[in-house]
Amino acid sequence: MRKLVAILFASTIVFSAATTVSAAEYEIQKGDTLWKIAKKHNTTVDRLKKINNLQSSLIHPKQLLQVDEGQGKQKPVNNGDKRNHKVVKGDTLSEIAQQYSVTVGQLKNWNNLSSDLILIGQNLSINGTDAKPAAKPSKPAQQEAKKEEKPAPKQVKVEPKQEEAPKNEEKQSAKTFTMKATAYTAECDGCSGITKTGIDLNKDRNAKVIAVDPNVIPLGTKVHVEGYGEAIAGDIGGAIKGDRIDIHVPTKSEAYQWGVRNVNVTILD
Repeated sequence: MRKLVAILFASTIVFSAATTVSAAEYEIQKGDTLWKIAKKHNTTVDRLKKINNLQSSLIHPKQLLQVDEGQGKQKPVNNGDKRNHKVVKGDTLSEIAQQYSVTVGQLKNWNNLSSDLILIGQNLSINGTDAKPAAKPSKPAQQEAKKEEKPAPKQVKVEPKQEEAPKNEEKQSAKTFTMKATAYTAECDGCSGITKTGIDLNKDRNAKVIAVDPNVIPLGTKVHVEGYGEAIAGDIGGAIKGDRIDIHVPTKSEAYQWGVRNVNVTILD
């Protein structure tokens, strides 16, 4: 289905022209997707679904969408008060937002982020008088509007395919593997955008999907990938064998930014 994003040739992305009906409505054009509309109006797919009572990502030309919520950049609490947060291993935007009592949307606007992907060592600007470090929560809050990553459970590194030893006479259900992770996107020449399990990545470019070796992680398994978040094992690949995975990201630039790294993969279901 997919090609590894490391193919070194340019791909031209053509977006359909869109007509704005009013400040609060958008008329869907041929070729539009919720992902494109969300990006154009600086909001999220989940936000569009929520305010338009959509049960899926399916939309039709001439359909009117409300786009006033989430449109435009959020105003920082106080532009004169700035702080920085250096990303460390295990950090997610959701956890950082909770730590400083701000929202994920504000963090993304303040730092010009187009996705939830952050890198170890990256400096994030924390604006606003309310941005005071708080105690890090032991459990994650509910996911915010844009499919925020759930904090990883406390992990114990073990060898592949080896379950953790029982603790207090109760067998722990989670299994953690250390695997080499690359990244790919449906945004490439010749890519159908349909995964092995039938997930249409063109309809939801923010879908958290990984390609796996089914002999190691069965298709359909829910997992947590360090630095990426909770995902579904929904695809395979010719080069994905053994302790290798391939994570799906919305754009080529994000795939290049991810590169190749070793991560902990925890089986959730």
